[in-house]
This record gives sequence, structure tokens and C-alpha cells, in this order.
Amino acid sequence: MIGPTKNFLLVLLCISIFISCGKDQKKGAPINEKIQASIPKIIYEFGYKLNNYKVIKDTIDSGESFGIILDRHHVFYPKINEIAKKIKDTFDVRRVRAGKPYMILASKDSTETAQVFIYKDSKATATVVDFRDSIIRAYKYRKPIKVIEKEVAGKIYSTLSEAMDSLHLNPNLTYDVADIYAWTLDFYKLQKGDQFKLIYEEKFIDDSVFVGYGRVKAAHFNHNKRDLYAFRFVPDSIKKIPEYYDEDGNMLRSQFLRSPIKFQYRVSSRYNLKRRIAYYGNKIKPHKGTDFAAKVGTPIMATASGTVTESAYRKRGNGHYVKIKHNNIYSTQYLHMKRRNVRRGQYVKQGDIIGWVGMTGSTAGPHVCYRFWKYGVQVDPFKQKLPSAKPLKKSLKPTFLKFIEPLKNQLNTIEYPKEQIQLVAQN
Repeated sequence: MIGPTKNFLLVLLCISIFISCGKDQKKGAPINEKIQASIPKIIYEFGYKLNNYKVIKDTIDSGESFGIILDRHHVFYPKINEIAKKIKDTFDVRRVRAGKPYMILASKDSTETAQVFIYKDSKATATVVDFRDSIIRAYKYRKPIKVIEKEVAGKIYSTLSEAMDSLHLNPNLTYDVADIYAWTLDFYKLQKGDQFKLIYEEKFIDDSVFVGYGRVKAAHFNHNKRDLYAFRFVPDSIKKIPEYYDEDGNMLRSQFLRSPIKFQYRVSSRYNLKRRIAYYGNKIKPHKGTDFAAKVGTPIMATASGTVTESAYRKRGNGHYVKIKHNNIYSTQYLHMKRRNVRRGQYVKQGDIIGWVGMTGSTAGPHVCYRFWKYGVQVDPFKQKLPSAKPLKKSLKPTFLKFIEPLKNQLNTIEYPKEQIQLVAQN
């Protein structure tokens, strides 16, 4: 028989258990609530629903081939040869390179046989080889690109490339800016305190992966207290070839570039008919060219379009050199190249790479000697009033001025970074 004390303790124990269960119910989910399984996220990439495949991501190793990769993923060589033949016009399987990433989409069954091979050409593009069934196909895939407009402002303290690098900008944008101002601005003469502003585009995939620059829409350089604007404008709606103009509608491009080297150079010797040359015993020997000193291997550009009349090598004097006839008035010559990139009779366009800086012939250091002829007489190119490219048509000027008005206002409101000014002041 259970005594009263034991009965009382038993009742207390039941009450405490009941209260505890009630608290647990309040803290947790209701008893009758159904537990639902999480729904897997649907993932699409390169046009495929990845959930339907076993996805293998890897990088091509040295010595690996298209055939070796597919064989490892259970595609046999008769099938591999068939794939290679059918897609050869789109994708040459012999050209897969070590270090390139790729993706295999394999079946989810026990065989895990490869069905799709995706070769990533770049961050934004890939070649897709689909051999899931009897219809084998290969095609280029480009990821959607998001274009974002950006603004930047900076000051020159040494060179343009150093200023752009301090702003964490890719060298490709520096080259674009150099191309825009190649006819109007001598980058060798940039001064400390010169300022610039840019409105340009950056391209992204997957919202965050940078894949390059788009258009430079507008630019402004304040050089030697002169304002040099540049606006991108398409004057011909049929040809749709963009040009850059100043705020008055004058084209920045002229018939001749100011220099055969983009902007990383130093003018080591100018045109001088009374120059004394140490190489020739300090005797007076006319120097009928302009020497642009640069590193060996620096690309040399044709300063204007024309036909190559000479591309040869002379052990003494010129070394490897190229001469171009531009029209019945002007010709140019480029001496002391490491190597030539054009042949006699070839037509070249302004900006084409015709060779590389070297030290061949009679020279004491790496440079290109740039010579300029007018009516068959060698002259100083920096003292010539060289012809400009075709100006903007008068009928288009009102459209142009209306087009650049918001861009000019936008440029004028961009502020220079205070942090950069303070940092330089401290230094």
C-alpha cells in the first residue's frame, strides 16, 4: 500500500512533468505542424539545368587532350573521333590549352558518362560541345554582360600610367585614353599638376566579375592650363564608326600621330642639323630624325596610313628599318628596330604595329629614329602644320552640340579626390 506522503510526491511529479511539457510546446513548434523537406535550388548555367547532371569542374593539365579528358569520363575513342570530326569547323579540339578551365556535364546514373563538354575561352565566353544524342553540335556561348557607367578623376604627378595605376585602373583603360589623345597631347610633356577626368564603362558578368572596359564616353585633360575635351560621337549612322571630337566639334584625330610609340617613351634627341654626335667622335653630323627612347621590344606604330616602300636591314646606319609612303607629299621612316613586322608593298593603317624597338645599326641605346619627309626633303615633324582628318559636317554640328551638353556638364561636376591630394602633400 502506498502511503499518503508517497501519494503526495507522485502527484507533484505528475504536475511538474505536465508543466514542463506545456513549456516545451510553447517554445517549440505546434505538435500538429508538418515538417517540410527543403526544396533544392534550381541552377542554370550555359543554358543547362545543372541539377539534371553530375557536374565536374576542372582545369586542363599539361599534356592533356580533349580525347584524354572524355575518355576519363567514359566516352570511348570511336565516339570521340566522331565528335572531333563533326565540330572541327567550330572548335578545333587540338587547340585546347593547358591551364584553361572546363566543365563536364555527366549523366546521373551509375555510368556517369560525359554528355556535354564546356571549354571556357574567357570569363565571358565558352565553347559548348553537346553530344547527348546522335546530333552532335558545338557553339559559342557568351554570358550576359552588364555595363555600368563609371566616373574617375586624377592628377598627374609623374606619368599617365602611374596616375591611372594609383586609381586602381586596368592598363587597358590607360591605352584607350592614350589612343584618344594620341594626336593632340604629347604624353612626354605632361606636367606635375595636370588633371584629367573620365566617363567610361565597365563590363561585368554574374554582376560582380569584371571582364573589361566598354566605351570611353567623354574625357577632359587640363594640361598646361589648357582644357582638352574629348567626346565620343558617331557621325555616320550607316557606317557607325565612332570618332572623338573636342567641345567645338573639331576631330581629335589627325592624319599623323605625334609619336610612333604610344606614350611610354622619352625624346632623347630631336631633329638638329648642327648636332655633335659622340658616336662619331663628337663631330658635327646633321641629325635628320627624332629619337624616341624606349625599352627593347616596345611596339612601333605607323604614324599614318600608307604603303610600305622599304622593309630591310642595313648593318651600318639604319639597322632594321621600315619606310612608308603616305601620299605624294609625305613619307616616314623608322630605324634601329629589333624586328620588322611588315613587308615591302604592304598597306598599313595608322596605328598598325610595324616593328619593335631595338638597337640594330649605328646606335648607342634602344630607341627608334623617326624620320619625316615632305616633298622628298627630310624635315622636323614637330614644326610641320600637319593635315587634320575630315572635320564634322556643318549639318551635324547642332546634333553634336546637343549630344555633348549633358556629358560636358557631367565632366565639369566630377570632383578630384581629396585623399590623393593630401597623400601627395604629405609626401
